[in-house]
Amino acid sequence: MSKLVLARILQGIPVLLIVVTATFFLVRAAPGGPFDAERSLPAEVVKNLEKRYNLDAPVLHQYVDYLGNLVRGDFGPSFRYPNRSVTELIRTGMPITFELAFYAIVVAVVVGVMSGLIAAVRPNSLQDYLPMSLAMTGICLPAFLLGPILVLIFGIWLEWLPVSGWGYSPGDKILPSVTLGSAYAAYIARLTRAGMLEVLSQDFIRTARAKGLSMPGVVFRHALRGGLAPVVAFSGPAVAGLLTGSFVVETIFQIPGLGRFYVQAAFNRDYTMIMGTTILLSCLIVILNIVVDILAVWMNPRLRKVR
Repeated sequence: MSKLVLARILQGIPVLLIVVTATFFLVRAAPGGPFDAERSLPAEVVKNLEKRYNLDAPVLHQYVDYLGNLVRGDFGPSFRYPNRSVTELIRTGMPITFELAFYAIVVAVVVGVMSGLIAAVRPNSLQDYLPMSLAMTGICLPAFLLGPILVLIFGIWLEWLPVSGWGYSPGDKILPSVTLGSAYAAYIARLTRAGMLEVLSQDFIRTARAKGLSMPGVVFRHALRGGLAPVVAFSGPAVAGLLTGSFVVETIFQIPGLGRFYVQAAFNRDYTMIMGTTILLSCLIVILNIVVDILAVWMNPRLRKVR
């Protein structure tokens, strides 16, 4: 197991270096700059600002300096928030983004796994077609479309839930969490159904049924662990997708999370904020993939020989 973890870490380092390099040069290749505004600044002011943030140096020199600061854990100062570092801004918005992603994961796993189990127990029946049809609908509806629909129905027409904000009441978290988690609940439902159908067709399941064990007992005692293997493999990219997808949801519901800073940084060409957020998410993706690999080996010991 330790060899697996070490191998994945060694594979993740060059991936992160490629992400840092590509992001660094792409944000600088985009039109505009961090000090462009509707009202042009005097040339002397722009020159002083570029000198302060080391933007007057050659791009390659900026890149080397940034890597040196990054190794020390310094993401640099924000160009659009004076006297505030990128690390401070990330610490401000990250807990809210993580909280939203956690609630969305709960929605996705609970709804997805239960729907997949219900569908797998009686395949090719109404009990199968109904949840899978809803799952396909969830996959086809993106968050930027589903969010306004939920706001219109539950916030404006029925007036049951708040339509914006975060933390003022428990109801603030329902619509954003459902909006963010619905698509992943749909994927998990289909993966759970496929995994359970494969396991339920095995000989040991038929043996357990022949011994008189009830279907719920077969599902939860014998089939569930193997049937959820595809869901575990999907969980790493899913969590990463929930974190990045939360940026859209945060904008729709006016949630003061990390997505707010990232979206504003993209519009304002805040290079260091874009870099810091991208690197943070990339590190999380690498870590989550390592965790998923470990869980996959734990659930299926036969993979230890393969890996």
